[in-house]
Amino acid sequence: MKKRFNKNLTIIMGIGIIVSLIFNIFLLENVNAGSYDGTDLATAILANQSTLISSSYTDRDNEGHRQGDVLSSLGTILPTEGSTFALFSTGIAGNVPVTTNALNPGDERGTCFKNKYGQPRDEATLRMTLQVPAYMHYLYYDIQFFTSEYPEYVGSQYNDRVIVTVDSPSKGVTTYTMDVNSGDFILDSHDIPGTGFNIFATSGDPDLVDWVDTTPRNPGADAGATALVGREHPVSPNEQINVTINIKDIGDNQFDSAIFIDNLIFSGYAKTEIIARKTAKDLNGGFLECEDVIEYTTTISNIGVANQSDNPGNEFEDVIPDNTTYVTGSLSATSGLLEYDAEENKITWNGEIPSESSVALTFQVKVNTGLTNGVIISNQGTVFWDSNENGTNDATELTDDPAVDDGIDQDEDGETDDDDPTNMIVSSYEPPSTLTEDFSDDSPGGNATQLYYIHKWFETTEGTEGSNFEVASSYHYSTSHSFKTKIRASSEISSYWNYFLSQFNSDIVWWEAWFACGNISEESDLFLDFKNTDNNDIAKVKLEYVQAGSDHPSDYVVKLYYKSSSEWIQLNSDFPGGYLYNGWYKIRIEKYGDNYINYSLYQAGKGLVDSQTASAVGPSFSNLARVEWSSTKSPVVCPIFFWDEHRIGLTLIS
Repeated sequence: MKKRFNKNLTIIMGIGIIVSLIFNIFLLENVNAGSYDGTDLATAILANQSTLISSSYTDRDNEGHRQGDVLSSLGTILPTEGSTFALFSTGIAGNVPVTTNALNPGDERGTCFKNKYGQPRDEATLRMTLQVPAYMHYLYYDIQFFTSEYPEYVGSQYNDRVIVTVDSPSKGVTTYTMDVNSGDFILDSHDIPGTGFNIFATSGDPDLVDWVDTTPRNPGADAGATALVGREHPVSPNEQINVTINIKDIGDNQFDSAIFIDNLIFSGYAKTEIIARKTAKDLNGGFLECEDVIEYTTTISNIGVANQSDNPGNEFEDVIPDNTTYVTGSLSATSGLLEYDAEENKITWNGEIPSESSVALTFQVKVNTGLTNGVIISNQGTVFWDSNENGTNDATELTDDPAVDDGIDQDEDGETDDDDPTNMIVSSYEPPSTLTEDFSDDSPGGNATQLYYIHKWFETTEGTEGSNFEVASSYHYSTSHSFKTKIRASSEISSYWNYFLSQFNSDIVWWEAWFACGNISEESDLFLDFKNTDNNDIAKVKLEYVQAGSDHPSDYVVKLYYKSSSEWIQLNSDFPGGYLYNGWYKIRIEKYGDNYINYSLYQAGKGLVDSQTASAVGPSFSNLARVEWSSTKSPVVCPIFFWDEHRIGLTLIS
């Protein structure tokens, strides 16, 4: 209710302005919309590309029409025909989480290309003129709708809308509309990892406008999707038809939505077509360990316009994975009869699937005890269906074999690693008490990542223009590489060290890193802002260059400060004035009770040189999610800091 009231109030206040400017806005809409011929988008979704006569694409983005994209995969989304599909969005099309400025976590307000509350709304449109082949009477396509407006705006006027329009000279204009108030919404954030819509309310309540991240919570799923469905439009052989695919914000520009579309194909007859998708989640969270419970959900969609009947034999079978045991009473189906066959240790389902509808099947298994690290749990089911409407299930469709993100972005050959589709990997060890990133296994010039076994816990963002934020091999403390930061205020994009600690069911106790600095010739500074999962400040550190001495031109030396409440306090080195002259130092930040933090400074060759206790800046030093690096100055010769031997200490959350 809070969101709806805020939206309505803003819209009412803006009506007068909108009316007075409507003519100018109309002109602006036509002039500023990003546009091009859209051939790549059209050919990506056409099963027969020779049917394309012409195409055009427009959206509201002036920086490269990013509201539409051609992809080969995106999380759980895969092509249904060929090697590519098209994705259209009211925000940025891709796996950017639908959060403010693409930061994660942010609030649910996604990318806004136009006026947040006024007109025009964010919108993307692909138009195609197609030649209908001989003997063809139907146009089919596969479509799936994703939105961050689900579940809170079901039943409201704030529902981003997809409209597919087919204009046939012989059959007239037919349309298909999908929004949050229609369609088959049977998936939520848990079921669509990697799509950008796998977002969760950090408060656990998705009915509020709140901070979100991609850490699974139950409850807390703050986006949803329809099942993959198919739709058809009547056409006539040998005619030219116009097809328009449009997605548009309705009521606001804040909550992003997207559509997957593929396999646009002509057919001579109505048909049944079955697509099966499967997801898996560890209900215990964190590592997949012995005695954890895995919940599998299979979505079987009849994307055709002919019904799939309940024929003799099973319509679905799924053998319980090795190294697991079926959880009694865990079966759930939206329709039909789902059963566990104890003799053959498998799940079976029997039932019908009417045209353009879906069924969701769920069951759970428990990971067996005594398994060692690296054991793979694999699961894949089979759908049996009738492809020619003769009453016999003559065709089969395998489900996806759900994957778990292993934290590895490239395989051994340097290619993109989309995760082995068979792998849920058991981790039978206890969560770590210390995690270390020494940058020794990262590539110089790129960003840094670090795994604990197969689990990614640390990742840096890419460097930006006007700054350096990257792995370095030219200067290091004790290993072959370090991490270089050279940051100016003129850099428009923030730089981050990101942490993923919730998977360990642990909280941070201390943070430390060795760093090297040197004298420079002008004023400069560097801020480290420690933030928690709610994006609140939990600690602040500042390195500030001040002029000291007459050793020109290198007469600016650095002082180290921490923030206590609203005051900056210096941590002193062993040198006069507490300055940090050329050399290596270590800063350690440690939680002290619920409201205090210990700050310590170490100096190479001398050990601990200063330690002080301070009041916390905001919330307790816990739930570390990122360190934001920034500067308030843009010196001509910007100082370089090298960071190495970075460690954090963890304690289990009881």
